[in-house]
Amino acid sequence: MAEIPADHPRHDSLVTRHRIEAGVEKGITSKQGLVAQGRGEAFDYLLGEETIPSADDAERAAAAHLLLAEHPVLSVNGNVAALVPGEVVALADVVGADVEVNLFNRTEERMEAIAEHLREHGASDVKGLEADARIPGLDHERAKVDRDGIYDATWCSSRSRTATARRRSRRWGRPNS
Repeated sequence: MAEIPADHPRHDSLVTRHRIEAGVEKGITSKQGLVAQGRGEAFDYLLGEETIPSADDAERAAAAHLLLAEHPVLSVNGNVAALVPGEVVALADVVGADVEVNLFNRTEERMEAIAEHLREHGASDVKGLEADARIPGLDHERAKVDRDGIYDATWCSSRSRTATARRRSRRWGRPNS
């Protein structure tokens, strides 16, 4: 990664982009994940690169749900694994959550690469590799989950969940962030 001066006006954005690029090179993130990160940065830019009050409220609500859940699970995609693997492991430890890899662009190689990357950052048990259950109503690879992970979770947090997936999870009786 090229050295980016700390006083560069887009320092954090460029560091993030380079982490995603490195994730693509390691087989953790997909090329689509790089595009998705750019899309998120565009919205961040439009919002003035500040956290809006409703996002602060949602963050606090998610933290409360994680702490109160009987069986919380943190759902991890390639971008999350590339950007904040240690933070995911630390959060899971603090709130007693399982960590499960769940991908739309799923391949066994990516699943293994992400699980290994999370283990390198301290995760002792990474779920998602068994894929012995399916989320009802989803007709794509993200429907494949571990029965003792996302499938049985009382609350699932995911950075990348689409509105459609969240609605289906609620209908299924599984609240999430």
